[in-house]
Amino acid sequence: MPALHFRHARPEDAARLQAIRRAAFAPVFASFRSILGDEIYDLAQRRSDEAQEGLLTSLMAADSGWELYVAQAGEEIAGFVALQLNQETHVGEIGLNAVDPAQAGRGIGTAMYEFAVARMRLAGMKVATVGTGGDPSHAPARRAYEKAGFDVQIPSVWMCRKL
Repeated sequence: MPALHFRHARPEDAARLQAIRRAAFAPVFASFRSILGDEIYDLAQRRSDEAQEGLLTSLMAADSGWELYVAQAGEEIAGFVALQLNQETHVGEIGLNAVDPAQAGRGIGTAMYEFAVARMRLAGMKVATVGTGGDPSHAPARRAYEKAGFDVQIPSVWMCRKL
């Protein structure tokens, strides 16, 4: 694999980033459906999952408050990571991000998070945060975050009840 380099996402990257997002999150959304069951998933989770396409599009807007970077291996975009820098609180946040599943297991996710943390340090952030799921489909993301030094957690549980 060619060396990774990072650059700001450009409008012409949109189709590739959406393709990576769709492929990377398909097993996550399937996991949510499996955990919740079809009826609860359709009522409580499906709209949020479907809204992710628009979220990624919104992150590319110049006035979004987010910086969106692509991880590029040679000429191929292998992943993307959004980050936000809060100059008031000095807290940086990693937002929506994904690695092309065809490139999984090559350290791209860890490299993206290390890049994001370095960008946060450069901007004067004192803390880096990231949110992720606790379900099995998010295990690879949790491992990559841990490899990149995210070592303090507050577990959270989202519970549903059919009425």
